Amino acid sequence: MKISQGVEWGLHCATLLALAPPDRVVRRDRLAAHYGLPEAYLAKHLQAMARAGVLHAVPGPRGGYRLGREAARITVLDVVEAVEGSTPPFLCQEIRQRGTGALPPDQCRRPCAIHATMTAADQAWRASLRTVTIADLVARLPAGVRERNEKIVS
Repeated sequence: MKISQGVEWGLHCATLLALAPPDRVVRRDRLAAHYGLPEAYLAKHLQAMARAGVLHAVPGPRGGYRLGREAARITVLDVVEAVEGSTPPFLCQEIRQRGTGALPPDQCRRPCAIHATMTAADQAWRASLRTVTIADLVARLPAGVRERNEKIVS
């Protein structure tokens, strides 16, 4: 499974925004500059996160972004799904019913072992990401990083 760089960007931005006072918004250009990211590409991911309710976008010249809800209620999975979507990474094509080795439909009523294994792995991965919140990531920031990041959002 490959996760886009937008997920990393989104998680870092959400962690940074978690340090901001609740009524404070941070402009997109400041977020992009802080992480050395291309603003136009970051904008796409921030907008997706806002559509998903992870972030709240405030329009206008004094606008920007803030968290859409408290950091303890935003999971890593929320950010992943906002940026990547919620479609499972494995899509069974039922190739066992094609070609010279095709099985009859009555032998394919249940998912094959490959489909079941991939589905279980996806469910485990999502369950794991669901247990970590943005607040947890903030708590794990290394010494000095929190203080440096707080200067950006204050």
